[in-house]
Amino acid sequence: MRKFIINVNGNQYEVEVEEVTNEVSTTQRPTPTPQPQAKKASAPQPAPKVEEKKEVVVSEGAEAVEAPMPGTILSINVNEGDTVKGGQVLAILEAMKMENEILAPRDGKVASISITKGASVNTGDKLIVIE
Repeated sequence: MRKFIINVNGNQYEVEVEEVTNEVSTTQRPTPTPQPQAKKASAPQPAPKVEEKKEVVVSEGAEAVEAPMPGTILSINVNEGDTVKGGQVLAILEAMKMENEILAPRDGKVASISITKGASVNTGDKLIVIE
């Protein structure tokens, strides 16, 4: 180890720097030996829940609203069979701690909803089909 004094914004700091040559450290460090631990009985862990993605069928003349980014569905503001106007908020998608409104691209009727509240979606996943 080598010691240096470094000045940063008028403050002096003493630092120790480890010198490395040929990818080998010049200082020797003791290797820790693992201590045996008593085994604890644990309950079996349930298998993680895997969400099944519904196959979304878009009929001719219908339009699928897709997720613009990966995130989690916070709320769904429409039901199947509802009539919607262009620009109406269909759902709220949370991505990177921000709530994003998913808007209807045009007037129409909600034919199907392939998401649920709390579901994780990826970019391009079909969320809602509008006829």
